[in-house]
Amino acid sequence: MSACLKSRVVLWLLPPALAVLLASCQSGADVLGYFVDRLDTPASTDSKSVSFTVEPGDNAETIARNLEEKKLVKSASVFRFLVLYYGVDKDLKAGEYELRPSNTSSEVIAKLSHGTVRSTTVTIPEGWRMEEIAQLLEKKGIFEATEFLGVAREGKFEHEFLASRPEQSSLEGFLFPDTYRVPSRFNAEDFINRMLKNFDTRLPAAVRQKAAPQGMSLYEVLTLASIVEREAVLAAERPVIASVFLNRLRAGVRLAADPTVQYALTTSADSVAKNGYWKTELTSADLEVKSPYNTYRNQGLPPGPISNPGLASIMAVLEPATTDYLFFVARSDGSHAFSVTFEEHARNARAQGR
Repeated sequence: MSACLKSRVVLWLLPPALAVLLASCQSGADVLGYFVDRLDTPASTDSKSVSFTVEPGDNAETIARNLEEKKLVKSASVFRFLVLYYGVDKDLKAGEYELRPSNTSSEVIAKLSHGTVRSTTVTIPEGWRMEEIAQLLEKKGIFEATEFLGVAREGKFEHEFLASRPEQSSLEGFLFPDTYRVPSRFNAEDFINRMLKNFDTRLPAAVRQKAAPQGMSLYEVLTLASIVEREAVLAAERPVIASVFLNRLRAGVRLAADPTVQYALTTSADSVAKNGYWKTELTSADLEVKSPYNTYRNQGLPPGPISNPGLASIMAVLEPATTDYLFFVARSDGSHAFSVTFEEHARNARAQGR
């Protein structure tokens, strides 16, 4: 872009006196260069590295605003002006960056336009327990499984939505399933904090407040949602499955949910090696396993979540279907046959060869 054209493009950003000077292309180039030099200053002398994310789809205006909020540039409008001046407003790349307040704006622009990104992308499936997540992260070379689990079990995080979590409990249930970019500088605490922030964003306070009409705490909602996540195959059935469990809780009937038994059975590395984290075929003996998580033996909800549910399962508990169902049995195609009475349930079970 010529200096003359640059001058005209940015006239609207400049004070009136400078705009008059820049109206002449001959003198404008010199004045503009001087003006750019004066503007291209660091936000501060702080040289501490700061993580900065450019999300896919972020435009130059959004990036400038986010930089100013993180105190990585003095002014969003000045940064925007310099991006236009250098002609790279369409070249700022999505990614994770390490920036410093002591960087000049031109240095920041150079980094963002060259896409100096060092990160790994990982997808956390819905309904996984934290041990499965830890193993995936280790397999991808992001963290050691023990490091992740140590933070998930013992880490201290200051998020309002964790208030309903019992003392000494892990973060099971709050590790929001999603696709994440993990910068190479991240440790397990940084990554878990990002998962928790994502939980807060995807399930804001206004939505979390829907737990109260159900007579449940957020932790109880997540506990039930984690069971719904493991039971449901078809998305449309999640609110119906949630209604069954809520009806059973209100009626004082045990939940008798197979996933809670599967969770209870993973008491050692040997049991996981033999059956995996979710044993597929449960025996009569399995249903009698002594564990507070076994909802065939114990009344009410288990002590905490058995997995990390996705948003759809959480919303199914917060906004369940209105039904009188107390039972369901799985069909071979993944759907379920629902029933109100035990007699009807028994017929449905026989129809499925149970």
